[in-house]
Amino acid sequence: MDAAELRELLTSEALRLLDALPESDSPTDAVALVSVLRKEGHSAARVAAVLTQYRLRRKARAKFGPFADRMLFTEAGLEQASRLRVAAQHAGRFARAGLTRVADLGCGVGGDALALSSLDFTVTAVERDPATAAVAGYNLAPFPNASVVNADLADVDLTDVDALWLDPARRSGARKLSRPDDWSPSLDVALDLSRRLPTGIKLAPAMDRGLIPDSHEAQWVSDGGDVVEVVLWSGALARNGIRRAALVLAADGSAHELTAEADSADEETGPLGEYLYEPDGAVIRARLIGDLARSLDARPVHPTIAYLSNDRLTPTPFAAAFRVRERWPLKKAVIARGLAERGIGTVEIKKRGVDIDPAEFRKALKPKGDASATLILTRVGAERVALLVDRV
Repeated sequence: MDAAELRELLTSEALRLLDALPESDSPTDAVALVSVLRKEGHSAARVAAVLTQYRLRRKARAKFGPFADRMLFTEAGLEQASRLRVAAQHAGRFARAGLTRVADLGCGVGGDALALSSLDFTVTAVERDPATAAVAGYNLAPFPNASVVNADLADVDLTDVDALWLDPARRSGARKLSRPDDWSPSLDVALDLSRRLPTGIKLAPAMDRGLIPDSHEAQWVSDGGDVVEVVLWSGALARNGIRRAALVLAADGSAHELTAEADSADEETGPLGEYLYEPDGAVIRARLIGDLARSLDARPVHPTIAYLSNDRLTPTPFAAAFRVRERWPLKKAVIARGLAERGIGTVEIKKRGVDIDPAEFRKALKPKGDASATLILTRVGAERVALLVDRV
């Protein structure tokens, strides 16, 4: 968002127009609105600014729910913003640690600052990009306990805060920054700050695990099945005896966590049983598959593939469970014949440990029929197999 678009947007006329636009999730409706608004006499600049926000608000509902309809966004800010219920988990940890004054360094559009402010923290939200800082100021305006500072991190006085939240920028425009030294702030700077004050550092879940200090707790978070982040916690925000954690936020709104002092030891592989379990991505990223296997009395079916199996169903929030109906060799002709015999025309294909394009594989099977099932393509021991399964 450039300065001209921001000035156009932050007028009472533009904001009233934005809030008055009709509810719609259709892209064609947004296109039609251009003509309608221009005929009503609105300038091209105002229409462009308002409809950009109209589009971003619809996109933001996946992260912010109904709150998105009263917020402003930038493209990059929305992309990096924490989902609201994930941000609520962050804020809860600050509250349980007894902290009261938090600086959100690199606040973006203010997602985490919103969650902290709603719990009555005194929040200083810092953002160096002027347009993004203005957007954050708008979003945080309902909270008198929150202030937004447009400044570089190095110029911010931290003497009046007792904790930090950092979400380093890992993009420059459309370019992804893969080197931690290029992040803003860099990982070294963020870790240095985390040794001075209790801190949470939000990072991409696939980050190099070799960069995680032994002194920090690393918590991977999945939301509705998507692994969205890893947070490095320090000081009073890090829990005693916990250095690895997998937090699973389920679709029904419940939260479940698996924790350990370190990466868990793997279980020995064993035969395929009646049930197959696919661990949640946060459990896999946290390398707690061994602990999960022991809790299920299950075993891996292959030493390098994250599928577990046992002969008795054990419900768990940390894995999807499947009942194995058939085991076939991974041969298209055999699988196609088996699906046809069962009248299975709708096939969900999952795969691990085999180099197969599921879409192309499904097309080659030519499934027909009214029944549906899940097909898992993987390895059991040394054998490449196709498992016909039902979700439990």
